[in-house]
Amino acid sequence: MALDAQNRRNLALRVGSALVLLPLAIAITWLGGAPFALLAAAAAAVMAGELIRMFGGFGVAGVFGVAVAGAFPLATLLAGPGEVLPAWSWLALAGATVLVLVLFLFRRVPPEEVPRGVAVVLLSWLYCGLLLVPAVSLRLQHGFGWVVLTYLVTWGNDTFAYFAGHFFGRHKLFPRVSPKKTWEGFLGGILGSLVGGALTWALLLRGETTLGVVLWVGAGAAVLGPLGDLAESLLKRGAGVKDSSQIIPGHGGLLDRVDALLFVVPWVYLCAEWLR
Repeated sequence: MALDAQNRRNLALRVGSALVLLPLAIAITWLGGAPFALLAAAAAAVMAGELIRMFGGFGVAGVFGVAVAGAFPLATLLAGPGEVLPAWSWLALAGATVLVLVLFLFRRVPPEEVPRGVAVVLLSWLYCGLLLVPAVSLRLQHGFGWVVLTYLVTWGNDTFAYFAGHFFGRHKLFPRVSPKKTWEGFLGGILGSLVGGALTWALLLRGETTLGVVLWVGAGAAVLGPLGDLAESLLKRGAGVKDSSQIIPGHGGLLDRVDALLFVVPWVYLCAEWLR
């Protein structure tokens, strides 16, 4: 069926936002090093803030949670040879966990709400901060092309799934969590990941690896990307919200935009390390 007026408006907003954000992301990825780590840190902090706010919490503990989430990608710059994070990261994380529990001691909330609040802050560290660490390591250790591969196998999946689901979608994929997702969209997304991978290989990775390896990366992303999207949808259902925020026109929040990427980037890093 044709796109109705509301879908056309939403699509126009999505495309407009992508035309602004995509070149910016590519440019900073090209720079690499500290600028890219700062971009990842800012993204982690914003997403952590969205996640914490979704569940109604903030205060000093929430601000501290945002800061720790943002510190994860930055810490990658301090890692030694062969490390993804510095060897002392576990101790810093232990100290941060102690501190966040102490901060909740002074929050004026009913005791029965404290476990949920603490859990959301800790989840923001792992989900929004830790899952972006491989992106920085991928850029530092494997180069620009591998990060672009991550982008294109993820965004290709999302784009092809959107149109395949809209025009051909009939059979629900996971209605309990995301009623609009269909198996037809999922199959279209697989094609999108493979096309994105093949395009990146032709432009940037032809001299580093084979097309078969890149398609294997794309196939993994075609599964992990939708799982990341569904996982975030489950969190939003638990929080009773439609979007994580409204900061990106047509997309909702930053977490809505990169939820699939968070699941894909560790996979791409693992593949790159395996090749090395």
